[in-house]
Amino acid sequence: MGKVTGFLEFEREMPPRRPVAERLNDWFEIYQDFPAEKVRRQAARCMDCGVPFCHTGCPLNNVIPDWNDLVYHERWREAVRALHATNNFPEFTGRICPAPCEAACVLGINENPVTIKVIERAIIDHAFQQGWIQPEPPRTRTGKRVAVVGSGPAGLAAAQQLARAGHSVTVFEKNDRIGGLLRYGIPDFKMEKRWIDRRIDQMSAEGVEFVTSATVSADDMREFAAVLLATGSERPRDLNVPGRELRGIHFAMDFLTQQNRRGVGEEIDPAQEILATGKRVVIIGGGDTGADCLGTSHRQKAASVHQFEILPMPPAERSPSTPWPLWPLQLRMESSHEEGGRREWAVATTRFSGNGSVNKLHYVRVDDPASTEHTLDAELVLLAMGFVGPVKTGLIEQLGIALDSRGSIAAQDFQTSVPGIFAAGDARRGQSLVVWAIAEGRKAAVAVDRFLGRVS
Repeated sequence: MGKVTGFLEFEREMPPRRPVAERLNDWFEIYQDFPAEKVRRQAARCMDCGVPFCHTGCPLNNVIPDWNDLVYHERWREAVRALHATNNFPEFTGRICPAPCEAACVLGINENPVTIKVIERAIIDHAFQQGWIQPEPPRTRTGKRVAVVGSGPAGLAAAQQLARAGHSVTVFEKNDRIGGLLRYGIPDFKMEKRWIDRRIDQMSAEGVEFVTSATVSADDMREFAAVLLATGSERPRDLNVPGRELRGIHFAMDFLTQQNRRGVGEEIDPAQEILATGKRVVIIGGGDTGADCLGTSHRQKAASVHQFEILPMPPAERSPSTPWPLWPLQLRMESSHEEGGRREWAVATTRFSGNGSVNKLHYVRVDDPASTEHTLDAELVLLAMGFVGPVKTGLIEQLGIALDSRGSIAAQDFQTSVPGIFAAGDARRGQSLVVWAIAEGRKAAVAVDRFLGRVS
């Protein structure tokens, strides 16, 4: 806890966002600085709740009251030590995690919850500024070699844990830069990629080897004592309606990946380029990926943007169907929504039309049984309807790994049906949050380390 009476004295306060007119003309993060004294006040709101449900609301089981108390008493170095005890990359979660811990905060039963995510980000940013974050190589080496396939948050967390345990870890990434969806799926205005780069530098100094532009086979894996598959859930859910074959209809991740590549100066093949500039854009899907497409379309200067969601509009406050401390069903406004565009609920797309390229989207209202078909002009359609599992062709297929009923990799204690082959993150549990990915990577590293202890 922080200050005993802090939750009575201070209101919840968030860092201010940069003005919309300013941030729509660049790709920098949207939040302004938050003074340390304001962070202390927010930490002071952490009450003596007895049973801190925020622990279980967080998949990493972060010891949140401990580091809130340390921040309030300005013991920042101890705070980052407590934060790192459960989370390898709080600068990632502090920026892009939706904060299920806050939904479970006891203060949130009848007041605004503690700004846990803001405090977390402040701790790690302060620690880096002070130069406290240094490589932590192991004192001894085990001589065991481990391959981690995939460099998203699950793969990176597992690699760091295994390297610190003394194993020789090689991370294989199919793209030309490390980071997985952190690098290619998250827009810069939500998380700048320099935060990834400094962690890669730290991990390299700890002995982790990174191999990019890698196409690995089952034969390549034979030289390793254990293999961890952290390849993500990259098969997007498609929309099989008439007209889907028209030009101008793309998966959201293709659109977002291109922009992230463009942002670091990579050239995009003009024949494959996906740009919202000057176009009437429709985003199908109302989740985080859809919101990322919305903010990206705004910055690319789209002529107009509509975002469609097939589900009805959630209530403004927590729904009775999801009482505290459950993750609440309620309307959420991302920063992209305040930047413009039109958000529509209970809409189902029936077909697309156009002459070679899409120019109209046809839809009905699912909450109106008598709804007739409506049309909307559209020159770019982005499908942001989630993902349905890992890509099975390639390594998974070659290794002969069993899948579960959802098409994800089946694993017991993170070990797959093939001895010595492990799986973690979205590839194992399905599309999820960055905080779940890091938690999976850490737990999988324990399972791999235990297995290696039994291997001669």
